[in-house]
Amino acid sequence: MKSQPLAAVDVWRPVMEVAGYRCQCTGQCGNPHAKTEGRCPHEHDHYTSKHGRHVRLMAAPPDPLARHVAAAGLPASELRAWCPDCHGAAARLARKTAPADDAPALFDL
Repeated sequence: MKSQPLAAVDVWRPVMEVAGYRCQCTGQCGNPHAKTEGRCPHEHDHYTSKHGRHVRLMAAPPDPLARHVAAAGLPASELRAWCPDCHGAAARLARKTAPADDAPALFDL
């Protein structure tokens, strides 16, 4: 039996079943995953490599910069399985390429 999160299992499990308990990143992290047919090879409860870390997948929106409040309200059909490495890298890459916010900061008024 695969490990499961302590909360929101009813949302997490359907996402993982659709993904086959494998990260669904197809290059959004900046890695083309060329050796694994364009999809991240990390699987839930497996290790990243022979001497690597244990992988625990998360269910998150396809947009890694989605606000937490908006993401919490999404149904399982709109979530994807992400490994922590791909999700973090995709968020960093999205922040770099996102348009600059032109609104004044709190103390710029």
